[in-house]
Amino acid sequence: MTFIDKLQRRWHEADSLLCVGLDPDPAKFPAAFADGGDALFSFCRDIADATAQYACAFKPQIAYFAAHHGGEDALRRLIAHIQATHPDVPVILDAKRGDIGSTAEQYAAEAFDRFGADAVTLNPYMGRDSADPFLQRADRGCIFLCHTSNPGARDFQELPVGGEPLYQRIARTIATEWNSHGNCALVVGATFPEELKVIRGIVGDMPLLVPGVGAQGGDAGAVVRNARTGDGAGLMVNSSRGILYASSGDDYAEAAARAARELRDTLNQHR
Repeated sequence: MTFIDKLQRRWHEADSLLCVGLDPDPAKFPAAFADGGDALFSFCRDIADATAQYACAFKPQIAYFAAHHGGEDALRRLIAHIQATHPDVPVILDAKRGDIGSTAEQYAAEAFDRFGADAVTLNPYMGRDSADPFLQRADRGCIFLCHTSNPGARDFQELPVGGEPLYQRIARTIATEWNSHGNCALVVGATFPEELKVIRGIVGDMPLLVPGVGAQGGDAGAVVRNARTGDGAGLMVNSSRGILYASSGDDYAEAAARAARELRDTLNQHR
């Protein structure tokens, strides 16, 4: 089953547009993990197990693992755990890769072979040849940055290119030229709801990964109203900190489950 097939099935069977971001910061972990040498894996495993029923996808951020000794092994084990225990929930490796073709081949092997991710986030700045090693993996998802959620997104992404903003050119090019295997998606920030609406109009039913709801101030209702597809799906609305650190006490997993359920329900109110 391809990433897109898996995601579409999950949208409807789990009745969820929620993507749970796994960005583990040991400084924010509950006290129970203070002395644990395996804290990265154990904390994220507990969060994944607690929230899986409410998630359409999981999105571990590679930097939060790679920054720590043994962290990449923890990431590999985490993805393997999710795929063994929650096989219906796709895993997106948030790595934002983008480099020349020969290097991109190695990054594709890293994401899909070493870590076993169903999809990976990518930077399209270096062009088609930098994306090809990922695009050729027809069963895996390629999720390209388009209009991001950070304040500096406007610095370059809205510059005019041939009569339209760069982010629109990116959306149009990926939708019409790069998506021959039907395995592409775009990253579009929740903090730019009008741009979300424009991008949906350009790319049709292509999936959108939407960070920025919650801690970054994005409005969940505006995201769904502006960017859902005709069947009420089409979105992976990511929340990380609001779920991971819903409680710093012993009830951290239960609190994460409550936060995930509440956000899923909020998103569904607008579908």
